[in-house]
Amino acid sequence: MKLKIDTKSIKFKSWLYFILFAAVLMAALWIVQVLLLNNLYGTMKTSQTHRVSQAIEESFKSNDLEDFFDDVALYSDSHDMYIYVVSLDGTTTYYSPSNGDYEMHSQGAAGDSGQAGESEQNEAPAPKGPSVDPQYISQMQSLNEEMFKNGGPAYMTFGSDDKSQRLLACGNVLHADDKEDMIVYIFSPLWPMSSTIEILADQLIIVTIISLILACLISFYLSNRITRPIRKINNSAKRLAAGEYGIVFGSGHYTEIDSLADTLTGASIELEKSDLMQKDLIANVSHDLRTPLTMIKSYAEMIRDISGDDPEKREKHLQVIIDETDRLNNLVGDLLTVSNIQSGRMVLEKSRFSLSESVKSIVETYRIKEVDGGYTINMKCPSDFMVLADEDKIKQVVSNLISNAVKFCGDDKTINVALKKQGRQVLVTVEDHGCGISPEDLEHIWERYYRSSSNMVRSVEGSGLGLSICKEILALHKADFGVNSTVGEGSTFWFKLDTVK
Repeated sequence: MKLKIDTKSIKFKSWLYFILFAAVLMAALWIVQVLLLNNLYGTMKTSQTHRVSQAIEESFKSNDLEDFFDDVALYSDSHDMYIYVVSLDGTTTYYSPSNGDYEMHSQGAAGDSGQAGESEQNEAPAPKGPSVDPQYISQMQSLNEEMFKNGGPAYMTFGSDDKSQRLLACGNVLHADDKEDMIVYIFSPLWPMSSTIEILADQLIIVTIISLILACLISFYLSNRITRPIRKINNSAKRLAAGEYGIVFGSGHYTEIDSLADTLTGASIELEKSDLMQKDLIANVSHDLRTPLTMIKSYAEMIRDISGDDPEKREKHLQVIIDETDRLNNLVGDLLTVSNIQSGRMVLEKSRFSLSESVKSIVETYRIKEVDGGYTINMKCPSDFMVLADEDKIKQVVSNLISNAVKFCGDDKTINVALKKQGRQVLVTVEDHGCGISPEDLEHIWERYYRSSSNMVRSVEGSGLGLSICKEILALHKADFGVNSTVGEGSTFWFKLDTVK
């Protein structure tokens, strides 16, 4: 039996998993902060610009021009935007440069007359003001075309080639019953986001380096913390594999490792018990086999040397040989039964039969004890009980219980066997008036060869496997069973089976 746990591999894998986890976490942070943040900021700016455009349109419809331009200045200052209001003929331009105030300019868009031609009104003039770079003026035509085409707000993003100066522009036509139509242009600068991303990228580089160093240190510590108790368990498992039973495995710092240690400790204790039981079984079987074999050999030699010509002595000696041979045969049969049960080879052959008749037939086989040994065997069965079970094996249980009662029945040599209806079950009891069983021995009485432990002396004949066989057979039937005993008064062994019609 070889047990080997590669703790180095566990340590390396746990360390690697921690590093990979930290790397994935940092990669996710980079994606969110650097790659997605720019798009998210642009989306939010577009939504904010749209809300400001709607608010300006409502103010234009409901207020006079003075209050309207006050609102424009307020929106520009509170939202960090540049807002331009232009008349359709281009003669008047109002702009708010985000300083809490606004300025107004009048100019001629069609010569000195101040009147715009028909074609010029459809194109809408490009706004002029201190916050609009001249390189963007030529691009406003596309925004104007889309604005007039859709009849509502239109959006466009301007930017330099290196994208360091990006600008979001919104154009919308303002309509009111008591005023001339005008055009509002809202410009939202996007370049603060670019500088912010650059700062974040620089910070993330530092954070990433620090995080990876910390991840390496933490993973090294945690991998050692995990593998240290596993190494101890591995060393203890090697001792267990070498045949050193009863080892207590040390626990670790985690519930799973503690559970593993408890399981292995339990297995170690059970192996120790099994080893002791195996040695005890071998010792008892050797003793039980040696005794009848010695008797058989001794009496066979007596017949050869002494009683061969004396018929009376020869018959007595031959009877001893026959009895010891039967004892040997019963012992081997019990050992074979226990082996079949524990290996799972025993299969129940259930059938419907009269439990009352089966118990009576077993009791009748023990009537000879009343003649030869002065025993009294009483049976009480008020009615016929039908059960579904393996008849031969249930007979074996009853026979073993009566045989056990005969061996320990006490001075009155009385055994009482009874069958009693109990709900939907029949209760079978075998009672003796012997020495009884102490409370500390009751839980072990069903174990093999428990009679040969230090608590009891093996002073009667038998294989020492009878009660163990009863336990295994009744367990296969899923039947309730047990023993009630009082020291000095006797014991009552019982089991229950379901009745059938």
